[in-house]
Amino acid sequence: MMQEIPFRSITDLLRQNVAKFPGKLALKYRKLGKFVTLSYEEFYHRALMASRGLQKCKVAAGDRVAILSENRAGWVIADMGILSLGAVTVPIYPTNTPEQIEYMLNHSQARIVFVSSKFQYAKLLKIRQSVPALELVVSFERFLGEPELPVCTFYQLSEIDSPITNEEREQLEAGIDRISSDDLLTLIYTSGTTGVPKGVMLSHRNIMFDAMLTSRKISSALDGNEVLLSFLPMSHVFERTVGYYMSMMNASLIVFADSIEKIPENMLEVKPSVIVSVPRLFEKIYSRIHENVHQMPVVKRQLFHWAVSVGKRYVEQRYILKKNAPFLTFKHRIADILVLSKLRERFGGNMKFCSSGGAPLDKTINEFFWSIGLPIFEGYGLTETSPVLCTNTLDELRFGSVGTALEYTEFKTAPDGEILVKGPQVMSGYYNDPVATAEAFEDGWFKTGDVGHIDQGFIFITDRKKELIITAGGKNIAPQPIENELKMDKYITSAFVYGDRKPYLTALIVPNLERLLEYAREKHVDYYDLNDLVIHEPVQKLFAQRIADINRKLAQYETIKKFVLLPRDFSVDEGELTATLKLRRKVIYEKHKEKIEGMYIENGN
Repeated sequence: MMQEIPFRSITDLLRQNVAKFPGKLALKYRKLGKFVTLSYEEFYHRALMASRGLQKCKVAAGDRVAILSENRAGWVIADMGILSLGAVTVPIYPTNTPEQIEYMLNHSQARIVFVSSKFQYAKLLKIRQSVPALELVVSFERFLGEPELPVCTFYQLSEIDSPITNEEREQLEAGIDRISSDDLLTLIYTSGTTGVPKGVMLSHRNIMFDAMLTSRKISSALDGNEVLLSFLPMSHVFERTVGYYMSMMNASLIVFADSIEKIPENMLEVKPSVIVSVPRLFEKIYSRIHENVHQMPVVKRQLFHWAVSVGKRYVEQRYILKKNAPFLTFKHRIADILVLSKLRERFGGNMKFCSSGGAPLDKTINEFFWSIGLPIFEGYGLTETSPVLCTNTLDELRFGSVGTALEYTEFKTAPDGEILVKGPQVMSGYYNDPVATAEAFEDGWFKTGDVGHIDQGFIFITDRKKELIITAGGKNIAPQPIENELKMDKYITSAFVYGDRKPYLTALIVPNLERLLEYAREKHVDYYDLNDLVIHEPVQKLFAQRIADINRKLAQYETIKKFVLLPRDFSVDEGELTATLKLRRKVIYEKHKEKIEGMYIENGN
């Protein structure tokens, strides 16, 4: 029998936290160059003030209110203010284009939008005539708006100089009491790799169950004093549930990073114990560490590799085989003193674990972080599943897998290998789209669209069902593992593998520019610009050799026969990546169609 949730709603969760530990710190953020904090009581009070302001703007239960902003304290205060009225938060990625924003606002019929800055407001101004339902913009920063699109500051909306009276508090809390766990909490528009975004409907119950079950799953790593550094967009359901709501459920402190670029120095300042991220961050850190090691004297380099190898054996014995190995433990203690602890200091020195989702994390990178004493709990889920369905933990770990299922969550595979799931965190459907909702389910099981298998309770995801490459020879090939293998090379930053209905695979390769420029200097390569450099014969020979080495690790039909080097990385701004940094394969193909098809011309295709 499924255990019930001890909260009526997410807002009730916050209210109960205030009653238990009102003075405990909830939020920390930079203001005018200095960090300031809000306790759980102050956070709740600010949320009620936002709720009061929205109520005066005629926002009622069920109404949709959008947030178009980078991570900041205002984001979560606005969200909690919206939810306190029983209204629905519609998060929009700050990287979205005006056209994408227009679709989401019209589809959700949001009347009010919170924005972070004039830059985001300018996007709304551009589409003003196309979003007739939009009445008001509330900005976290002060600037002058235009007459055709009214704007007020968050402070003005909240009437920050007028504290909540007892009467107002009672009236607002009576509204919180009317919220049911089955009420809609949020509409999240899937970034998708193709097609029009769909509005995923998640209830308070969906999100709270996911936060509660995930928290319980990793409970051995939690001690109730977590400090989370928040940088993954709150618009991303992974950060929203795990980094925000689950942190709140455990009365943790959420610290907002200054920016993605400032994460390394923020880690040293904040000394977080937890971060939630997509694999790209871990890939960059792994690459940076190994670039630094590459430049070390031979003796230091050898010591580094010895320490990491000891760490790897220690992790296998302790966490996978569950065996006690006293001599290995002693060696590990020495390796930790000499090398591993120094690596962890770069993360602030207090990191207990990291959580990774949103895309597959390369097995080698995951093993490396565990080996240096920074466990990454790789999990799996989708926007439609709130998102967490399963995860690795300190108690259950298999590298290459996405862990074992949360409680009350069921997995099975369809005949074609597609992963199907059931659980209390699975969405009720897509907003105003009964056809897409019906297509998403089969006999009550949600169809994930991912291909994989289950082994001794551990779930292994091999690829997206729709992204499988079917070659002219009839071979079904998952491109992501090959792309990950390519990205492990020190000279390669990104890769896109192609070959659907073609006789062989080809790849677009983005070089690691720092390494490439270093190579060009060493080999005295003369070039005009990056476009010129990537087609130079010595560079082409270098990459041909690197890819030949990688091909030896692959099955014959998976090998890359031809490649093209690109002078710049794929980007969100160019539409080649989703907001969660997944490849938009269709867009990349269309943008680079001539180059890709050119790799097949000699064979008459």
